[in-house]
Amino acid sequence: MDTIQVEKLDKLKEAAEVAVKHALDVKPGERVLIVTNPPLETLRIAMALHNAVHAVGGIPLLLVQPVKAQLDFADDAVIQAIASVPDVFISMSAQKLGKDRYAISKPYTHEGKSYEHVFHYLMASKQLRAFWSPMATEDMFIRTVPIDYERLVKEVKLVKDLLDRAEYVHITSPGGTDVKIGVRGRIAMEDDGNLTFKGAGGNLPAGETFISPELENAEGVIVFDGSVSLHDGDRIVEDPVVVQVKQGLVTDVKGGEEARLLQDTIDQGEKKALLFEEQGKLAPGKGAEYKRNARNLGELGIGLNPSGTITGHMLEDEKAYNTCHIAIGSNYDNDAPALIHLDCLIKQPTILVEFADGSFHTLLQDGSLQQ
Repeated sequence: MDTIQVEKLDKLKEAAEVAVKHALDVKPGERVLIVTNPPLETLRIAMALHNAVHAVGGIPLLLVQPVKAQLDFADDAVIQAIASVPDVFISMSAQKLGKDRYAISKPYTHEGKSYEHVFHYLMASKQLRAFWSPMATEDMFIRTVPIDYERLVKEVKLVKDLLDRAEYVHITSPGGTDVKIGVRGRIAMEDDGNLTFKGAGGNLPAGETFISPELENAEGVIVFDGSVSLHDGDRIVEDPVVVQVKQGLVTDVKGGEEARLLQDTIDQGEKKALLFEEQGKLAPGKGAEYKRNARNLGELGIGLNPSGTITGHMLEDEKAYNTCHIAIGSNYDNDAPALIHLDCLIKQPTILVEFADGSFHTLLQDGSLQQ
């Protein structure tokens, strides 16, 4: 093994230790389930996490399943392993964890809300803590996990406090975005790397504040000019993707190759919703709801990881400074279920927050966070 590779593995080990000791604070005797895939780079990160858990006295279990895409189901063994309720769950996947074929047809319920994946149910009922890193690379993990978390916590909270009080956000950008999104009554979520308590969950790399838009309350045009999530992975945008939005739903997608692929992924989300109902994979009457929500604006997120850059891997791209992202599909408040959740990036946005009393605050100016 050459010197460069040894140095890289050492840095990966250090990043895994930050994840296990700082982000998760794994204690001796805690059971940690790690689900991963065969691609070597993904597996090496998972093994580094496995070894870091073992080093602090935790009990790691590594489970390897085939690579799963946006609309695939997880292996039954994975669902059963999560259902065993480990103390900590880590999804280190080359693409996605995979859907829960059982819960999607017969959802779990907790405090009046439905959950179509055992993992989401266990998180909502605060039975475990977790992080998930879809499509993470070794370089990404090494660069973006060992960061200044004290700074990140402060900036995530600043953005959350503003979004929690907001009625609307108005987003414009040099690329042509001009959209107004209602967020009244919604509570923003913090992805600040603090995963030390039951029910805590987020990405590693961490670094965003995100919120579910109000249903049926967004109007305008969005121009995605950073990167986009698709059925089979993420890619950097070559030709801007122009999306028309009316009453909170995507009505038109125009542009080049990335626009065509995004539209195709939305179409798949719609068609499979109806097919899954026919096959009994969705409860009766749910197909039309899932089809409609394949065009829903499901998330607005602000990137706050100072080491993040646009690489074509949405896990990092959506955390990058000077960006925001809007997802098409399901939301995090669980009142707009869909088979897809497609994060798409806007570069250098200006975001104006409007409050109930009619006052305004500039959250981002040309991508720069305003204190």
